[in-house]
Amino acid sequence: MTDQAQVCYTFEAAVEMAVTMENEGFRHYLEALKKVKDRAAREILREAALDELDHKHQLEKALVEGQMGAGEGLAQPVPTMNLGYTLAKKELSPASDAREALAYAIHLEKGSIDFYQRMSEGCAGAPMAGLFQRLLADESKHLQSLEDLYEQHFLTEN
Repeated sequence: MTDQAQVCYTFEAAVEMAVTMENEGFRHYLEALKKVKDRAAREILREAALDELDHKHQLEKALVEGQMGAGEGLAQPVPTMNLGYTLAKKELSPASDAREALAYAIHLEKGSIDFYQRMSEGCAGAPMAGLFQRLLADESKHLQSLEDLYEQHFLTEN
């Protein structure tokens, strides 16, 4: 278990950590966008990057206001298919297609979920637990939509 999972933070420190996490996700998507040539793959990465920016903006707004707005996001994580466990994790290349871009995005979102899960558990019983639970729920919803897209286009019925 990491030190991160055993420590709870102030509101400001917790939100700053979440902003950093969202910014890192955005940077990963931005770097991938610079590499990938396939139009469909680029659109997937572009949408994911914009989602990360939206999350970061919401968090920065919370820093300015001193609290997370009521009603923003979900209360509980949504179930996912856990495709991250079955899809190969690999770096994208200029030749990467939409399937590879979705797998890449699924792995990045799974990393965010793992981070927020650890932080939520580390703050169990503290006021910050709710913040991390909300962020975890939001990320799980994003992962679910990526997995649904993957299932719709790339998983067969047989």
